[in-house]
Amino acid sequence: MDKIYDYIVVGSGLWGSVFAQQAHENGRSVLVIEKRKHLGGNCYSYDFEDTGINVHKYGTHVFHTSNKFVWNYINRFTEFNSYQHKVLTQYKNKMYSMPINLGTINNFYNINLKPFEVSNFFEGKIEDITNPNNLEEKAISLIGRELYNAFIKGYTKKQWGCSPKELPSDIITRLPIRYSYNDLYFNDLYQGIPINGYAPMFNKLLEGIHIKLEVDFFCDRGYWEKACSCIVYTGPIDRFYNYKFGRLGWRSVDFEYTTYDIDDYQGNSVINYADEDIPYSRIHEPKHLHPERRFPDGRTVIVKEYPCKGSSESPFYPINSNDNKKCYKRYHDLASSEKRVIFGGRLAEYKYYDMDQVIDSALKCAEKCMM
Repeated sequence: MDKIYDYIVVGSGLWGSVFAQQAHENGRSVLVIEKRKHLGGNCYSYDFEDTGINVHKYGTHVFHTSNKFVWNYINRFTEFNSYQHKVLTQYKNKMYSMPINLGTINNFYNINLKPFEVSNFFEGKIEDITNPNNLEEKAISLIGRELYNAFIKGYTKKQWGCSPKELPSDIITRLPIRYSYNDLYFNDLYQGIPINGYAPMFNKLLEGIHIKLEVDFFCDRGYWEKACSCIVYTGPIDRFYNYKFGRLGWRSVDFEYTTYDIDDYQGNSVINYADEDIPYSRIHEPKHLHPERRFPDGRTVIVKEYPCKGSSESPFYPINSNDNKKCYKRYHDLASSEKRVIFGGRLAEYKYYDMDQVIDSALKCAEKCMM
């Protein structure tokens, strides 16, 4: 069979779409095949029925970066609004701002510390753990046991389905701890939501590129491999090798949608629920992501998020336990020897990427391939 395409990209998420766009822009022939009914992977959003509210189908995705090159690149395909992400956490029926900041600390302890007083205050709270071995020890070494028990322990158990003692310490370092009243979730220079949602952004990214939706690569793998010079694979790496070394651990998420005949359900785009006995981890109210829009009065949509055990058929987050890291290394070593396959993205690299990191990775890989 003659090669029809230079590249067949498996998966239309951010990594695959950026790579495909760069290959097409550089004169390569490209086909994108996607198992789902839509483009965009987990970034996909759509206008919810009869409301005009743009809902993120797989949980709230806020684009944020301090990488000006990435920011300039993605702005070729969409215009962003001015949304600034702020998250609240409910614990024992009381609301706190998150990440932990001076407002959180003062509210929790019912005190009124000044920024320069926080370090001395924490000296009596944090435990001296020089080399934390897990997430729990790292968190306690940063914020003490009381704040850890309130905001981290129960939420983490729900999110990851295991004790924080079983998770690597670096997970907690994704969240800043601030001694000021800065309650922005991200510190990045650039932040926002595509004004028209993510779907039009992906349509523009893949403009002029051949696309096949509802096509499972593994149902006719041999055909697709013969139809191109190179496969660009963005799915779960363990699935690609038919679980040769066992299944990697993944966490997944279930979503429950409810429409209410009210203007505003919770007053914020995302509220976390830290209590372990509340089954959902957070509630999203998507209309708050678009302060520039004017919605019809009296309607809103909320989305409850329920973490659950995942698989390579429903992967959201890689579980970077020691056993999973060892298993992934075996897959990575095998993938490194491939001559006609490129692996990229969160699932193929078993890595927790932010969206800007995904774009940066895909741009660098494409640049190398187009040389």
